[in-house]
Amino acid sequence: MIIHIVRHAEAIERTPELPEEHRYLTRRGRRRFRKAAKSLATLGTEPDLILTSPLVRAVQTADILAERLRYKRELIVAPQLSPGFRPEKLDELLKLYPQVTEIALVGHEPDLGMVTQALFGEEASLTLPKGGTVTFKRSANGGGEPLFLQMVTGTGRIVTSRGKALDRLRQGG
Repeated sequence: MIIHIVRHAEAIERTPELPEEHRYLTRRGRRRFRKAAKSLATLGTEPDLILTSPLVRAVQTADILAERLRYKRELIVAPQLSPGFRPEKLDELLKLYPQVTEIALVGHEPDLGMVTQALFGEEASLTLPKGGTVTFKRSANGGGEPLFLQMVTGTGRIVTSRGKALDRLRQGG
């Protein structure tokens, strides 16, 4: 199974007037993520399924991803990907879709950084950049060591070196 871990793109800042779940992507966030999604398309990314957190900024990011990848199915809102998603919940979520061979999960920090850290088998904390994607391949049953395939930064730069990707993720993208 190929797993794309996608952090939502840049969103408007938090304010007391706007509930957290209603924060939406900035113009710059949408523009940059289109570049990142184009890089994913260039790499041949073809998910069978795109799951997204129900928060507006994640749904908007997933929608841009679907558009750029010419994804023909409906996006699936997965409440599990709301803030608070933890690495130990990954297998539980993936088991809901046993037929899927390539999946994109769109969510939030620090959750996705922790999932990425677990997939890398790293002790140091990792942070995905806004709009960034890290891709792994692993056996469908979750056994064996996940294999890092690539990282696409929030601005669309492709990183194929595991070491360089880890360096960037340790620095927050």
